[in-house]
Amino acid sequence: MLLIKLLFAHLLGDFFLQKSSWVAHKKKYKLKSSRLYLHVLIHVVLMFLFFWDFSLWPIVLIVGVSHLMIDALKIILQNEKNKRWLFITDQILHFAVIIGVYFIFTDTDFRIDQVLSQKHLIYILGLLFLTRPTSFIMQNIFTKWDITALTENNESLEDAGKYIGILERILVFIFIMSGHWEAVGFLITAKSVFRFGDLKESKHRKLTEYILIGTLMSFGIAIGTALIAGYFI
Repeated sequence: MLLIKLLFAHLLGDFFLQKSSWVAHKKKYKLKSSRLYLHVLIHVVLMFLFFWDFSLWPIVLIVGVSHLMIDALKIILQNEKNKRWLFITDQILHFAVIIGVYFIFTDTDFRIDQVLSQKHLIYILGLLFLTRPTSFIMQNIFTKWDITALTENNESLEDAGKYIGILERILVFIFIMSGHWEAVGFLITAKSVFRFGDLKESKHRKLTEYILIGTLMSFGIAIGTALIAGYFI
């Protein structure tokens, strides 16, 4: 219950009780920003409210001070190029501190095999395989065809296709592992509807075949991975 309260306080403080104007203020004034310290104070108050036990002040102190240090470091290092990765790193560090404090103050015997069973590891392995490894596999296969001329005037977000492929494979994996095959059919239909307009406008048979092969291969690998994972669970 202590861990849930700590996570609850963090999510409320970081994502619901922090205005975007505060973020801009911290970015502009950095360590001199009053919003930085107000933000940390809100976290401290939230933890005390959730605990309703002042004997737990060491936990509040550690989490509060560490939150201030992590946020201060992010503010100092942040720029337009690294802000996305700093945000992810910032959240990972916050959660690591919270989990670490929980295990220290509750005398919980932490063992990795208690947290991650074989079933969990198979899930994680399957999901990891369907991200970058599968993207590299498909990229190497598709080097056989050069469609640069066919997509020369088509504007799209950078790496959008790669991320769409990763997301669709992860969804297919989750749907199958949870026993919802009908959701896979819905996903294929939804993608086909969105792609139909592009293919109709392009009027290029080669591009149509290229997209069709990519879609079928992506879904096929995801389905195959889910079936193999299900066999070993």
